[in-house]
Amino acid sequence: MAKMWAGRTDGVTDKIADDFNSSISFDCRMYKEDITGSMAHAAMLAKQGIIEKCEADRLISGLAEILDDINSGKLEIDMACEDIHMFVEEVLTKRLGDVGKKLHTARSRNDQVALDMRMYLRAETDGIISRVTELIEVLCDKAEEYADAIMPGYTHLQRAQPITFGHHLMAYVQMLLRDRERLSDCKKRMNVSPIGSCALAGTTYNTDRRFEASELGFDSVAANSLDGVSDRDFCLEFMSACSILMMHLSRFSEEIILWSSWEFRFVELSDAYTTGSSIMPQKKNSDMAELIRGKTGRVYGDLFALLTTMKGLPLAYNKDMQEDKEGVFDAIDTVKMCLDVMTPMIATMKAKTENMKKAAQGGFINATDLADYLVKKGMPFRTAYKISGQIVAKCIAEGFVLETLPLDIYKEYSELFSEDLYEDISLEACVERRISEGGTSVASVKKQIEDARKLK
Repeated sequence: MAKMWAGRTDGVTDKIADDFNSSISFDCRMYKEDITGSMAHAAMLAKQGIIEKCEADRLISGLAEILDDINSGKLEIDMACEDIHMFVEEVLTKRLGDVGKKLHTARSRNDQVALDMRMYLRAETDGIISRVTELIEVLCDKAEEYADAIMPGYTHLQRAQPITFGHHLMAYVQMLLRDRERLSDCKKRMNVSPIGSCALAGTTYNTDRRFEASELGFDSVAANSLDGVSDRDFCLEFMSACSILMMHLSRFSEEIILWSSWEFRFVELSDAYTTGSSIMPQKKNSDMAELIRGKTGRVYGDLFALLTTMKGLPLAYNKDMQEDKEGVFDAIDTVKMCLDVMTPMIATMKAKTENMKKAAQGGFINATDLADYLVKKGMPFRTAYKISGQIVAKCIAEGFVLETLPLDIYKEYSELFSEDLYEDISLEACVERRISEGGTSVASVKKQIEDARKLK
């Protein structure tokens, strides 16, 4: 079948080349954006007197009918067409005759596909932002529930200092707040209309690009027609933000996997978000968290694939740029799926607070507070640090923890120790004394939750 672009050639391509060239199997998901963009284009053509108003009315009405028919299932997208733009135009021309052929005046598929991509990504970005916000709310709820639940904080995966589980969860809230901000920020640069750039050089018609952009909800228009059709920075920036978001989900998933193990037993995931083993009946596997961790690499791959595609392209449009869609669409689908699983998984997760506290007690994570106790009594910090280390070694050798080591042994190291020591180095006191802004005290955690919930 001859193509609508037949002219310089006869428009007949080999079946293998046709399939290789076709993008409708994946760009068909942008049919709403393509039709909506064409309706605004028809309105602009009439406004500028490029076509008659009655012709624009017929075009807009015909496009609206096509949209309704696709939505209702009455019209099936023909996968034999080269792309979604050609499909819509062919159907419109069949229904309206020569009037349908006027729609493509003063535009090219180059600026048309760039428009569709920006409109599609704009809507999907809003959907991802909404999902991130929902996860933030769930984490804030959990942090509030466990604001005073003591657990060991780690550095180098070694027990370091006592914190609360609420404080730990709020660290991920901060990451997600930045993710949401990044997505919102990249949407600003995404919301620039390329339509009217045409193939690469603009058009000889007296178009009104700003009217068309305004009709479609864009903030501005591309300032350079070459850049308008060849820019995919907005895709790369979006996928970069998605990659960072997935990195955060992966880090959290890794901790959930560790915490769910028998070695930690800090949390219990709902059966709805775990699986069993086909051979080992005792197993309860955190497969959903593992899949989120695994799918992170997939989103990274989508980003790097497009970076690699774009790195050597001369201006303006090149067919290589058709490769943007599958990666972008895959990143969108993967991120949404991971957020849709992560949010209820966290909402139904229960903390084993006794196990957390027991782990905190056994790790000498109040050793810094022991040193601080001596500093407050006048000892230089480095001296206090050394003595605290010696006391920890003593406890390990003789089976004590700092809270159970007798006072007379403490006094062997310094006469500054007295009965008030035990209250000072209790895990509860260690946590509550972290009063610096952003610290782990219960009051600080509650303030973090309050502040996070104010941000929209």
